[in-house]
Amino acid sequence: MTRADIYRKLDEVFQDVFDDESIHVSDETTANDIEDWDSLEHINLMVAVENAFGIKFNMGQIGSLKNVGEMVDLIEKKVG
Repeated sequence: MTRADIYRKLDEVFQDVFDDESIHVSDETTANDIEDWDSLEHINLMVAVENAFGIKFNMGQIGSLKNVGEMVDLIEKKVG
């Protein structure tokens, strides 16, 4: 799975979780860029990402993510 494939799937996940078809994430995307991305929605988002990619994150990994680029790096390692 390429980074582009991961981003395409993440766009779908983010659009579904935040109910906003206009969302397109990039390496620099953070919670500050998406209006409804708060701590509760972060948990929903991470569960949706885990389900979409068939992977599991631990709490340390989830807590350390600073942007979507770091999420993609982690997904690459887990699905690689």
